[in-house]
Amino acid sequence: MRFVVCTFFVLLLTIKAFTQADLKSYKVEPGVSEKLATYRERTLSSINYNLKLVIPSQRQEPIAASEIITVSLSKNELPLQLDFKEHRDHIKSISVNQREVPVAFIHEHIIIAPKFLKAGDNNITISFIAGDLSLNRNEDFLYTLLVPDRARSVFPCFDQPDLKATFTLSLTVPVDWQAVSNSSLADSSIISGSKTFQYAPSDTISTYLFSFVAGKFTKITKDANGRLMNFYHRETDTAKINYSVDSIFRIHGDALKFLEEYTQIPYPFKKFDFVAIPDFQYGGMEHVGAIDYKASGLFLDSGSTKDQENARANLIAHETSHMWFGDLVTMKWFNDVWMKEVFANFMADKIAQVSQANSNYDLKFLIDHFPAAYGVDRTLGANAIRQHLSNLQEAGTLYGNIIYHKAPVMMRQLERLMGKDAFRDGLREYLAKFKFGNATWPQLIGILDKHTPADLIAWNKVWVNEAGRPVVNYRIQTHHGTVSNITISQKGEYASLLLAPQFFEVALVYTDTIEEYTVQLDKRVVELKGVEGKREPLYILFNSSGQGYGLFPVDKRMLPHVSELKNPVMRASAFINLYENMLSGKGVTPIQLLDAYLPMLSKEPEELNLRLLTNHINDIFWRLILPSKRVAIARTLEDRLWQSLQTEPVANKKKILFKTFQSIALTKQAEEKLFAVWKDQKPPTGVKLTEDDYTSIALTLALKDYPAPGILQQQLSRIKNVDRQNRLKYLMTPLSSDVTKRDAFFNSLKKERNREKEAWVATALDYLHHPLRASSSIKYLNQSLDLLQEIQLTGDIFFPTAWLQSTFGSYQTTEAANVVREFLKKHRSYNPKLKAKILQAADPLFRAEKLTSASQ
Repeated sequence: MRFVVCTFFVLLLTIKAFTQADLKSYKVEPGVSEKLATYRERTLSSINYNLKLVIPSQRQEPIAASEIITVSLSKNELPLQLDFKEHRDHIKSISVNQREVPVAFIHEHIIIAPKFLKAGDNNITISFIAGDLSLNRNEDFLYTLLVPDRARSVFPCFDQPDLKATFTLSLTVPVDWQAVSNSSLADSSIISGSKTFQYAPSDTISTYLFSFVAGKFTKITKDANGRLMNFYHRETDTAKINYSVDSIFRIHGDALKFLEEYTQIPYPFKKFDFVAIPDFQYGGMEHVGAIDYKASGLFLDSGSTKDQENARANLIAHETSHMWFGDLVTMKWFNDVWMKEVFANFMADKIAQVSQANSNYDLKFLIDHFPAAYGVDRTLGANAIRQHLSNLQEAGTLYGNIIYHKAPVMMRQLERLMGKDAFRDGLREYLAKFKFGNATWPQLIGILDKHTPADLIAWNKVWVNEAGRPVVNYRIQTHHGTVSNITISQKGEYASLLLAPQFFEVALVYTDTIEEYTVQLDKRVVELKGVEGKREPLYILFNSSGQGYGLFPVDKRMLPHVSELKNPVMRASAFINLYENMLSGKGVTPIQLLDAYLPMLSKEPEELNLRLLTNHINDIFWRLILPSKRVAIARTLEDRLWQSLQTEPVANKKKILFKTFQSIALTKQAEEKLFAVWKDQKPPTGVKLTEDDYTSIALTLALKDYPAPGILQQQLSRIKNVDRQNRLKYLMTPLSSDVTKRDAFFNSLKKERNREKEAWVATALDYLHHPLRASSSIKYLNQSLDLLQEIQLTGDIFFPTAWLQSTFGSYQTTEAANVVREFLKKHRSYNPKLKAKILQAADPLFRAEKLTSASQ
């Protein structure tokens, strides 16, 4: 500490012509503060990083690196801060403008005094050891993942989105490795058992979009709609490869074609490649010229469901959309990170309309976005779409289902308010104006506002800057069997003054017909026009088109009639309304809803709706029914699922029913059926199971302590792919029937190195905290909360949420709920964004506690 303080003051003494105000305002703090970012954006330009990294074959060995940073300074008054989230001993030497300078390293920053710099062009040469935090090193491959501020954890840089730069990369790797980066390969050479890849200068991109992948990969090159693409992967299952590859290229080609037409901007970068990475932390990451995907999201087989096919198409469309929305035009500061995500999701949904055969856009939009958005917005930890951010080291806390799922709902409402053509024209103007640069949401709203008479500023204030969802109610007056008047009102679920202007539809449902009316709910109370004198309906279905957002009222009289609705969107909306009201303790209890759902299993013709139904059934069974009652219900539920499975003619729906049966199986008879399917690898007639499916069954049987030795070891011997073998090996300990082994596993997670495979950790926690293990795992809850701040600083952006949800999502007891309450009471000044994450993750627990108590 003494050395750091002395270095800092010596540095300040070398700075000439400072006023007292200058000295007082100059500050070095961890992360990248908004103040620092603003100053650098005004001062720095023309940045290039010429990076050289030598990657050894052994993952434990350090990566030697060097870089030459060229940067232009408009003025040279304050010390220059380079971001590097590593220890001082990783920095070997620094030269500035061909002059070696002392290393001044303070709070994750290399400090270069003005006396070594000049106004205009500067060259900074640094020899260093690359940081490992975001290199995701495995035995025979590695990959960078640098969003939102992780570039600084690998190499010194100016790590903020509005300091775009070019990258010139040289990678030296083991001779049998492949490599791919943002730009095209310029040259390669082999010397002494190593291969060096020299890449051409990249496009101008933000630091979080810089990427390289290296390792033992197979490369496939194909033409898609006239564009040559390279696909790197590690898949060894030839059935998956043969089934998937052509579709993967085609979907990319179709997405690019759609986006070029919609935006009227040709694909803006030099190349378009992509990589499938085992157990990638996200579904995908939109690196310019080299998109990364989770391999399991791309490689499907003939047994895949429509849901899986849709998810893959959406994922590819989402990441491809980012090439325009996020990569070409990038948010200025990460408080607007939601902008790139909302447009990627929104455009992916549009692409699905034209690229996916027999796709029901409205149904898919409703099921994809609304339940996920409600899962956050119904909680006391709900956050607004746009949030304040003072330091980039907290940018990861901004991510979540509000920006990924509520924001597309908001954007669709905005498009409906403006009209599709006006909305599209505004987006084209925005992209053309800010291409290869940065923009803020207010700048976009300003452009869109010119294309509509609507007051977008006032509209934006509610939808974008306020949290929570509206609660919609109604009042119907009838006279002698006819409707006199229907009024519709809204208030905030928690903030009663919340008024969200929106359009949605209301259906008057009769035994012989349905009449649908549009509501423009732009006031506290509105009158439904056109219903005077209509027959009194059997019931009213709110949000019948699936475009409105909020907690809508339900009438229990609809329960026996939902399956009679011909429109699948109406049925899905009814399912969601019923489920949300059940969670809120309104109108229907968990048991009532479960009883109503069971007959629908064999009646629901739409695969996406069946998935929604079975998700609700699974949730009610495991989380909202007490263990003492669960066993009695299990037999009926198992029998109904198995019967529906036998009679269902559609293969994809049969698989959904089987996977639900697998999850529910609790009685000895059900577990024996499951074991027989796994042991003989003979699924029920018409169900196609893959290696991954059999692994899943083996894990389920281990979780339920099925009395057959060596299930997991035998499944391990069946797996041929080394990446999938390693995953199963990892999961064996948290699935052990020996509680001392599970304790040891949880304690191992307290060390950062044991949390590197975040997808594996989240899955392990799901099993560790499953309701069948809750009594022995509840002791981990408080320790899990204690680790949260460290996890936020060391893990990737989705890991804190995954950690919390996998930990708390299955509990239902007051004992578990009190752990959360006591923690928050004890830590009153806790980081507010992390506190919100806790409240979001614990909301299912709080609701389960209340609903199960009411059922006793």
